[in-house]
Amino acid sequence: MAVEAAPAGPLAGYRVLEMGSTVAGPFCGRLLADFGAEVIKIETAEGDPVRTMGKRYHEVSLYAASIFRNKAMIGVDLRRPQGQRIAAELAARCDVVVENFRPGGLEKWGLGYEQLSERNPRLVMVRISGFGQDGPYSQRAGYGVISEAVSGLRHLTGDEDRPPSRVAVSMTDYITGLYGAFGAALALLARQKTGRGQCIDAALYECAFSFMEPWIPAFQKLGHVANRSGSRLPESTPNNLYPTGDRQFIHVTAMGDAVFRRLAQAMGQPDLADDPRFRSATVRSGNHKSLDDLVARWTGAHALAHLERVLAEAGVPATRIFSIADIFGDPHYRARGAIVEAPDAELGAIAMANVVPRLSATPGAVRHAGHRTGQDTRRVLAELLGLQGSELDALAAAGVITGEGGA
Repeated sequence: MAVEAAPAGPLAGYRVLEMGSTVAGPFCGRLLADFGAEVIKIETAEGDPVRTMGKRYHEVSLYAASIFRNKAMIGVDLRRPQGQRIAAELAARCDVVVENFRPGGLEKWGLGYEQLSERNPRLVMVRISGFGQDGPYSQRAGYGVISEAVSGLRHLTGDEDRPPSRVAVSMTDYITGLYGAFGAALALLARQKTGRGQCIDAALYECAFSFMEPWIPAFQKLGHVANRSGSRLPESTPNNLYPTGDRQFIHVTAMGDAVFRRLAQAMGQPDLADDPRFRSATVRSGNHKSLDDLVARWTGAHALAHLERVLAEAGVPATRIFSIADIFGDPHYRARGAIVEAPDAELGAIAMANVVPRLSATPGAVRHAGHRTGQDTRRVLAELLGLQGSELDALAAAGVITGEGGA
């Protein structure tokens, strides 16, 4: 699916200054840009570290092409006083600032929330950090996976008899970026009533910890410490990955009583639904090993494609485990336009996930792939700050700004 003329989006008219780096901050900014906000991202001359992550095509970062989409990219050295003044001037003309420096770092440069909001009381600032803006851990260095380990979420990931595993993406960074964008939208809504902005404190460990929801009261009231359980979801049975007769796997989820009856019928064993061990959802969870063995014995006698067809016809949620190659060939992904191709001067059409969620009246859109480091420096500083060619040349010569067109 190629990119078409982009609608304005519900955040059209809002301007965002992104001073975050790597994944959480840029993903937060990407979400706001997808829904129409004008997002200006500041990079160092070396480029954001995310440009070194993931795969490359003709020495160009494919990851950056997606996570930096829809943004204007400017090169400003925030370590220099002149660069700090440029950032402050830009923030004065923005609705939102997104940052993920270590707490207190921006304050040293005169770019903290209190300092910026004195000049722009309507400013909303999203502050993403490993452990929050205060507390005894606030000054710890914390990438997403480190904070994920502290959150307890990592303790639940993987097989019970092996060390904790991880998802092969920066999951906690994405969780926190999503919360950050949600917080920005809420703060902008509140600003319509109060006329003032506010600060959003989005800590990586807390955002991941919020996904521990079922196990928090379980520990408080029962002393239960949730542990890794492999492909099975605890207290939800059957809800597991089962082997097939052609040496593949199928995940079946039939924990509800009505769905379990349909599964038992599809298995040719309708009496299972009336078996005292499996008669209700809570009883099934207490006998999950016996039930999983019965389901595995059935799936192991049939090919994956046959099982998918039979279970679909029975109305039982079940699927093979998709790889990215499966996704690119899948008719449902194609029909929904879930993969979009964005134009890029160096990469040609570059595939990336389309915008979610889908809004019926004011949808978001992918307008272009991520620009090169500093590609928009001169245009943005000229348009927003009124800097002229000679001033831009001087800043470039001093190393304060970087970019194209001589900068």
